[in-house]
Amino acid sequence: MTRARVLMGLAFAAVGVGLWFALTAPPDALQGEYSRLLGIHPPSMWLAFLAFGVTAFGSIMWLVKKTDRWDRLAAASVEVGVIFTAIGLFTGMVWGQAVWGTPWDWQDPRLMSTAVMFFVYLGYIALRNAIDDPTVRARRAAILGVIAVVQVPLVYFSVNLFRTLHQTQSIRPDGSTIPDEMLLAMFVNMAAFTILYIALMVARIDVAKSESALAPESALAGEAVRPPRLDEVEDV
Repeated sequence: MTRARVLMGLAFAAVGVGLWFALTAPPDALQGEYSRLLGIHPPSMWLAFLAFGVTAFGSIMWLVKKTDRWDRLAAASVEVGVIFTAIGLFTGMVWGQAVWGTPWDWQDPRLMSTAVMFFVYLGYIALRNAIDDPTVRARRAAILGVIAVVQVPLVYFSVNLFRTLHQTQSIRPDGSTIPDEMLLAMFVNMAAFTILYIALMVARIDVAKSESALAPESALAGEAVRPPRLDEVEDV
């Protein structure tokens, strides 16, 4: 747990630096102060994509190796990825209300595909919590983890495949449409969120290891309970 505390302290310091960059960057002429959310919203979603990619990798490795370490990696990464997705959805809705005049557009492919991805991975977590057998849980979660990751490229490229309310990619091979100061803040926050992701992963995996270590003790305690035998029951 010591390494988790060290990483968490480093992560909070990095996030603090990232927020300072976002808050001190010059605001956009059209978006005003809400442009500062670009220092948080894109990094959150990119880290969510990374987390779900790691889940898919851990799922594939579990199907090949059948070892607990890969199952723990996949499960921990999903939980962290869902947190980053929630942050991305919330900040996007705040920005949308200010810039678009509405926090949500049911016909926008980027918004809807992100929401579907969010609920699919919530379903992944629910699936794990609904199955007691660790092997069955790991196998079914691994299959879902491999299948669900196809949503990541669909969400990312949805703004290029369909033109609705959401703007196209701001960072492309031919350049960026984001001012340099805000682009720097975004990259600093991306690095900070990556450190936070690693810290949360290490902490969650340590908790999962502790839970696994305690599981056999719980089973032994349950085995100590048995129904009374008929010859032990006194006649009334």
